[in-house]
Amino acid sequence: MKKRIALLIILFAGKLSAQSIQKYWPVNFSKVAITDAFWKPKLQLVATQTLKACIYQTEINTPRIRNFLKIANKTGEKHEGIYYDDSDVYKALEAIGYSLKTNRDSSIENTADRWIDVIAAAQMPDGYLNTYFQLKDISKRWTDIEKHEDYCAGHLIEAAIAYYNATGKRKLLDVAIRFANHIDSTFRMQNKYWFSGHEEIELALMKLYHLTNNDRYLKLADWYLSQRGKQYRDNQRTWITPEYWQDLVPVKEQKEITGHAVRAMYLYSGTADVAATTGDSDYVNAMKNVWEDVVYRNMYINGGIGSTGDNEGFSKDYDLPNEQAYCETCASVGMVFWNSRMNQLIGDSKYIDVLERSLYNGALDGLSISGDRFFYDNPLASSGQHQRKAWFGTACCPSNISRLVASVGDYIYGQGTKSIWVNLFIASNTTIQLAQTPVEIAMETNYPWNGNIKIKIDPIKKATFDLYLRIPGWVQGNASPGDLYHFIDFTPLTITVKINGINVPAKKENGYLIINREWNKGDVLEYYLPMQVNKITSKRELNYNGDRFAIQRGPILYCVEGTDNYNNAWNFFIPEKNNFQTKPFKILTENVIAIETDANVVEVNTENQSVQ
Repeated sequence: MKKRIALLIILFAGKLSAQSIQKYWPVNFSKVAITDAFWKPKLQLVATQTLKACIYQTEINTPRIRNFLKIANKTGEKHEGIYYDDSDVYKALEAIGYSLKTNRDSSIENTADRWIDVIAAAQMPDGYLNTYFQLKDISKRWTDIEKHEDYCAGHLIEAAIAYYNATGKRKLLDVAIRFANHIDSTFRMQNKYWFSGHEEIELALMKLYHLTNNDRYLKLADWYLSQRGKQYRDNQRTWITPEYWQDLVPVKEQKEITGHAVRAMYLYSGTADVAATTGDSDYVNAMKNVWEDVVYRNMYINGGIGSTGDNEGFSKDYDLPNEQAYCETCASVGMVFWNSRMNQLIGDSKYIDVLERSLYNGALDGLSISGDRFFYDNPLASSGQHQRKAWFGTACCPSNISRLVASVGDYIYGQGTKSIWVNLFIASNTTIQLAQTPVEIAMETNYPWNGNIKIKIDPIKKATFDLYLRIPGWVQGNASPGDLYHFIDFTPLTITVKINGINVPAKKENGYLIINREWNKGDVLEYYLPMQVNKITSKRELNYNGDRFAIQRGPILYCVEGTDNYNNAWNFFIPEKNNFQTKPFKILTENVIAIETDANVVEVNTENQSVQ
């Protein structure tokens, strides 16, 4: 369990002397039992199929575990694979940890324990652990910023915390702490210039700080952030620029999103964590500015980011092609991480609006219904050339989407000092400790297919606190924050909220309904979010979408697929004033709500290229 202390005063020298400004703390997934018809099968799918695929690929079909064994057994063999492959082992272990908490599987746990034994045996006495350098040339360690040493360390830390929280076993956690201490002793404590070529260590250190309450890791996370902005040049890789690494200006002065999308998301997640804990207003302002640049000018309608494969990231404002979109699955996962932290920091539901869009539409499609095939990039249009694959040479996405799905409970509820926050509408049960009063929460809903939500609020005794209910942007006529996307002919909808069958007063603030009252055992809140089919168009500057609109119902963005349309999904157009009908539909094993409408078909004569 993460240790969270309200209004924690961090007594450091200099700029780290500040007060936590976090609005609320997430209720850990391990305390949330998901009963949801949409999400529970996906958690079970990850536990039964996806993790097995990751284990097979990690241990049997690729040399990732074998590299650790070579060190532990002192065989003298060479490193196999890519220099960042250790990270895939750690992400798989993290996903296993999350899954074991909700779906105990002794076989998978035994596999994880066996991996952990080998990892621990491979660690050097000084705490260093990286199979690439240990098997290749240890004298070259910490000499190449792009070699992902601290990126791998960050994923080790995250895996160790997840596995410790799930099982209570701390062998991997002790390995991670020794590695973190090695990094701190090597760099921060000697004030030796260094930064992470692939960010991840920053957010991981903040997780370690919250678990251990050891300010060493908070200081190290902040130190990592302070290293950026010196415009490091890599003469061996001329294609890498300071923008690629988010190193053009110091983090506190950054206003625009640049470079590699996943690296940026991890960096800004860590920055938001540091800002929330230290209260550093420069970090807060920088995060607000960069977030607006992403969402207002550089985000796809599905919440995906990173339009180009050249740098796996950003090019220029409004450069958002559809069929050529890169939209890496890991980048959408990163959008969930970052927006969750931004909301904890700021307390504005627009961040959860973006999180929800990325979660349902940008990240989840990276995982097949069978659970064992994956998308790396996620274009918004395809002529049939894009197919999910069983694995990749760079295999970050399978384990990344696995750990996100397995930990989705992290994003549902929040806890303030005297408040409970409901951010995502996922049927689930939890108990939240407010002061001396445990409050049981049970949510029932068939979201995202309808907006009927029932929440049983059951304090063990009468208690007065605020309940924050998120008002999704889509129900208020906001296609997305800013003006990059907007609804066409939106019909205003009426939200209703009742407690024990009676309408209750609630104030609106930052996209939340806030209900303050004395809550009694057995109170039942009914929250109705009406859903309609909405058409979305984009800002004129986004010229790839000229004369086009997207279709959304609730939080779900719809895709026209050839499989459902006589293998032809290109040669039609829909008049703007068309009516849309919804109906229940089954896709393989999944029940969904489908949308139908009449379309005008254009037939092309291939002989003379005439259009009929």
